[in-house]
Amino acid sequence: MLVTSVEYRCSPEMLTIVSMLSVSVFYRPTERMEEADAAREKFNVPESDHLTLLNVFHQWKNHLYRDDWAMRHFLHPKLLRKAREVRQQLEDIMKFQKMEIISAGTNYDVVRKAITAGYFHQAARIKGIGEFVNIRSGLPTHLHPTSALYGLGSELGSVFYSVKEKNFDDRGLRRQADREFSKRAELETEMAKQREESARKVIEDASAAKASSGAKAKIIVPGTPQHTGIGAGSHVTQTPRRRVGI
Repeated sequence: MLVTSVEYRCSPEMLTIVSMLSVSVFYRPTERMEEADAAREKFNVPESDHLTLLNVFHQWKNHLYRDDWAMRHFLHPKLLRKAREVRQQLEDIMKFQKMEIISAGTNYDVVRKAITAGYFHQAARIKGIGEFVNIRSGLPTHLHPTSALYGLGSELGSVFYSVKEKNFDDRGLRRQADREFSKRAELETEMAKQREESARKVIEDASAAKASSGAKAKIIVPGTPQHTGIGAGSHVTQTPRRRVGI
């Protein structure tokens, strides 16, 4: 899409769309789902999810990239900043390749044409209510429930889509993954403690065995020479033997 945007003279808009496709900026807390849906609808551009993302970025930019504004509208500030960084990197690459960066302003029909040209291999035609098939491969495709096109039914014609990971916004699955990760972390910590305890016990047993072997009591056998005195005046005596009568 970035290459075709040069031809259609809408590179800045396409840079924003491509960078916003790299993240998922909307969030929908369970306890405030209706508020989140209402906030999202304010950004919707009829019949285009890509232009909806462009509108979100423009609104965030108009409010000076403020985090409090993003959170108030149920947008991830961190992911918006990530999209902004990606956009800057892509813009630097285009400038390095000497590709013209010319804005289309508010002429969104030109942007739609560039998207269509870039996504020609992902064109789908309508088959039924909410069902589409890829024109080239015939594979079935479905609209994501968060799509601006969802629920429009037979009013739609052909669509050009980008792939969205299934259940990416499912907070339940994300919480379950977090719990499993925590369980694994706790198990690994417990196993590490057990290994440390076993290693410490082995060291203590080895030290005790060494100490006991070096501290064995000496047994004096009758007739064994004994040293008495200190220094040069010491002399050797023998343990007296017991006389046994007959």
